[in-house]
Amino acid sequence: MKKNYVLIGVTLVAITALSFRSTSELNIGNFNKKEFMASHLSTSSGPNGRTGAPGESNCTACHSGTVQDGSAENTFLVLAGANQITDYTPGATYTISLAMNSNPAKRGFSATALDASNNMAGDFAAQALAGTQVSTQTGREYATHTAASTLATNNAFWAWSWTAPATNVGPVTFYVATNATNNNGQSTGDIIYLSEHVIGSTAGIDDNKVSSSLVIGYNTEDHKVLVDLNSSNHGNVFLNLVDLNGRSVFTSELGYKGEASLATSVKLPTDMRNGLYVANVFVNNRSVSQKVMVQR
Repeated sequence: MKKNYVLIGVTLVAITALSFRSTSELNIGNFNKKEFMASHLSTSSGPNGRTGAPGESNCTACHSGTVQDGSAENTFLVLAGANQITDYTPGATYTISLAMNSNPAKRGFSATALDASNNMAGDFAAQALAGTQVSTQTGREYATHTAASTLATNNAFWAWSWTAPATNVGPVTFYVATNATNNNGQSTGDIIYLSEHVIGSTAGIDDNKVSSSLVIGYNTEDHKVLVDLNSSNHGNVFLNLVDLNGRSVFTSELGYKGEASLATSVKLPTDMRNGLYVANVFVNNRSVSQKVMVQR
């Protein structure tokens, strides 16, 4: 009787092993590993290093299709309480809000924040109820979606916390990649949107509070922004215009500022919309800001 039991047990093990081998071979032969990784694993969180930031790829590394300009698609806000800000105070904590204007049925995102040297600027913290999580790779932090927040019925927007750098590091650029998916369970047919959003610093043009003044104007006849900068800082001067959605819409080099004040003007693109903008003027990565109304 004992020999019979042993024989039956060995037979069952052999059948189980053959069955498992057959099933495994069938599964491996019937799915594309790359498509599986892209369409299933990334729904729980966007992979790091896909924001389109300097030195990074974007979501098309896994999803087929071409990259689209996300300046009109990605609504990006930096909030202090309920108020939108365009300049950060070093060490302060803000809420970042991100929404997709096309409101796709299923979607995802990844974002990071870098200073002018392409180093991580500040720290991210997830807000689980707002559908976000945070991870780190090679010194950069990334905010991304959760599995539940990929469905528009669960979250109308994403939000996470950003603590600004402890000291003034100059302008901070948020690099954002969003994915409007067709929900076909594969990597095909998705639309990737990339956008950049620049936030200045309220610390001013010099950390030591050297006196400086900035006058920004607008010439309606020539469609030019007028800049009059008086500061003890020397260096190349750049102008960056940001709209009230936090989108960087225009950047131009204004020249070199030496001992004397810098007074100059720069013509705006003909298709630039009327409205209120924040003009950030940078000298050696130190910034001073002022609002300007563009009204042709």
